[in-house]
Amino acid sequence: MENKIIYLDNNATTRVDDKVLEAMLPYFCEQYGNPSSMYTFAQNPAHAIKEARGKLKDFFNANNEKEILFTSCGSESANTAIKGVLNMNKNKRHIITTKVEHPCVLNVYKSLEKQGYKVDYINVNSNGELDLEQLKEAVNDDTALVSVMYANNETGVIFPIEKIVDIVKSKNSETKIYVDAVQAAGKINIDVQELGVDMLGVSGHKFHAPKGVGVLYVNSKTVITPLIIGGHQERGLRAGTENVPYIVGIGKAAELAADNLKYEATEIKRLRDKLEAGILKRVFNARLNTGVSNRVPNTTNIGFEYIEGELILLHLGDYGICASSGSACTSGSLEPSHVLRAMNVPFTSIHGSIRMSLSKYTTEDEIDYVIEKFPPIIDKLTRISPYQDELDALKKIKV
Repeated sequence: MENKIIYLDNNATTRVDDKVLEAMLPYFCEQYGNPSSMYTFAQNPAHAIKEARGKLKDFFNANNEKEILFTSCGSESANTAIKGVLNMNKNKRHIITTKVEHPCVLNVYKSLEKQGYKVDYINVNSNGELDLEQLKEAVNDDTALVSVMYANNETGVIFPIEKIVDIVKSKNSETKIYVDAVQAAGKINIDVQELGVDMLGVSGHKFHAPKGVGVLYVNSKTVITPLIIGGHQERGLRAGTENVPYIVGIGKAAELAADNLKYEATEIKRLRDKLEAGILKRVFNARLNTGVSNRVPNTTNIGFEYIEGELILLHLGDYGICASSGSACTSGSLEPSHVLRAMNVPFTSIHGSIRMSLSKYTTEDEIDYVIEKFPPIIDKLTRISPYQDELDALKKIKV
């Protein structure tokens, strides 16, 4: 297996499912008509979009297909939801999010702060769980929007969306709630009616559809302004000729993901737990950053004390093992993860924290291989660490 790629970075992106690609192919060269056109040749692409919209309606358990808006990615979905709601409620200047959101939400909020919005950033505890009391105290009569993620991209920790909705709506029933569900899609069930959210966004390439397509659910009682202005597409809420092959792709991916949820909850979780246990048992300076928090089944985040995460990733790469030191959108930065900082992960391991995320393509042999290769890599790096005294003291405690 030395020359094989072991891909454990599925929270960054996923392989396109063969069945998704197969469904997409006819709309590149055979059924390439513009779905907005009036002639017969456009009818098949138009029908394909309608069919995909129906699949996403079912995937989210939305009330109707009009609540499904196709976008280009999770970032566009977030920007459309946040800015679209605020443009409709310009008299309200207070908004709320969390300290551990994806940059596609956090950076929008930072931009809005510069425009005069009052922003509250809700804390998490050491396990990555949201401070619901702080959230409750933050909501007031001026709160226009609350934006929270469903599952964290770095830790996999799941936020209790139904509780969050109850807290927010009980304080201010007019406050709109946007949920970034990018890391939840395809891993856990998403039922927008049970959750009670106003808006929810996902990105296709996180659950085996291609990059370049996303979805925004907007319930029928929520009015937003478009982010992209132009033609009449998407009921006037997202201008631009529809990307038919990719819309077909995300529709097929949603259909397949719904059928795969039981496998995610059982087999993928079993492999993830085996990976964690194998590393934690064999590596004395390893710690699970999330504790016992409720997480999506595929994600683990492990800190290796007194070692640099970038060095771990380089050595894993020598064996064909692909992992991450955090969000794909910030992995080029040498700054420690804002998520782990918010969790108060000890400085001794925050720079040495590695995220591994599995998919339905991950095999038992691959997990065994990673468990085998991790200990010698960490042993080598501990021997060249400048913190030998600290490592010796840690070893006496844990071994």
